[in-house]
Amino acid sequence: MVDVERHARHLSLPTVGIEGQMKLDRARVLIIGAGGLGSPAALYLAAAGVGHIGLVDDDIVDLSNLQRQILHTTKSVGTPKVHSARDRIHALDSGIKVSVFNTRFNPGNATELLELGWDLVIDGTDNIPTRYLLDDVCLLNKTPWVYGSVFQFEGQVSVFGYKGGPSYRDLFPDPPPSNAVPSCEEAGVFGVLPGVIGLFQATEAIKMLLELEVALAGSLLIYDAMKMSFTSLSFGVDPERLQITDLESSSAMFDSSEWCSLDSDSNHGDIEKEEAHDAQSMFNHISVSEALERRSTGWKPFVLDVRSDTEYAEAHAASCDLQVPHDQVLSVLEQIPENRDILVYCRSGMRSQLAAMSMLQAGFNAVRVYNLDGGIIAWKAAAPDEIVN
Repeated sequence: MVDVERHARHLSLPTVGIEGQMKLDRARVLIIGAGGLGSPAALYLAAAGVGHIGLVDDDIVDLSNLQRQILHTTKSVGTPKVHSARDRIHALDSGIKVSVFNTRFNPGNATELLELGWDLVIDGTDNIPTRYLLDDVCLLNKTPWVYGSVFQFEGQVSVFGYKGGPSYRDLFPDPPPSNAVPSCEEAGVFGVLPGVIGLFQATEAIKMLLELEVALAGSLLIYDAMKMSFTSLSFGVDPERLQITDLESSSAMFDSSEWCSLDSDSNHGDIEKEEAHDAQSMFNHISVSEALERRSTGWKPFVLDVRSDTEYAEAHAASCDLQVPHDQVLSVLEQIPENRDILVYCRSGMRSQLAAMSMLQAGFNAVRVYNLDGGIIAWKAAAPDEIVN
């Protein structure tokens, strides 16, 4: 039964009304992670009247969490996050059903959790392997999910698997090497940033449940809190991406010492295989070992560093031709030659993928753009004499 007084402002919206509010009341949403992203997402789903919310997290509340994880309070310190989150949601609306799973989302329970019949999943995780696992299990269960990620002052949001749309693996086919991406604890995060990104996730989730237009299906929204700017990148289904038929491969990759992807050096093969990619698969991926081998035979790509000015000053490739932050690549396109191969690198290989996508959407030939998998971390490990510190 819809609480008419509580949801009066929704009922006044022509696109929601009583029918839409009943859809929300019947909806079931699973949130993986009750931390910085899960906090605002859970609160606004509850406020919107989503009838059943599931929470998956095995962590306990720490005092350092309270800077950004607004589901929890000082009194919650030392208690399981899912219990603290449940209590906070019920304090907002006691009529909402909250299912708690005090466990870490992993290959052993992923299928069982997804088969409980959720309409969609919200990603509140903080590591890349779990996102690949989440993408795979959602794909197998035909369940859409809303991606969110934060790093220092930058956040990203997208929707995957919606009505047959592209997946996380379509956007990021090759993850960085193990330990290449620092956690929030290591790199820090601007306290309000997860709140902004979590709200965007909740927005797209609620629109999906109401069957309204979902703007971020096939589009990656990048938010820079320092500059208060937004960038949007479009992407599609990659017909050559890894096809997932079961979770065995994900399980093996998740439990290994590597990320949830096959090792790029041993599985990409020679560069001729990469050149078979068309515009739909966006751009070439190349490992450091492949790049070094090609350079030894005369390959001279234009080397583009898309990290921040500070990162560049700390260490960069001696052969770098141009440095510009990844979200400013479009402002320097006239300095990037279109008749040469372009080798793009960042810290670990993720921001450089976004820069490469921007270049392709601006008209650059996909065959000429190469993303350096593993970034400067892998380059320094393989050829430290080529890095200027």
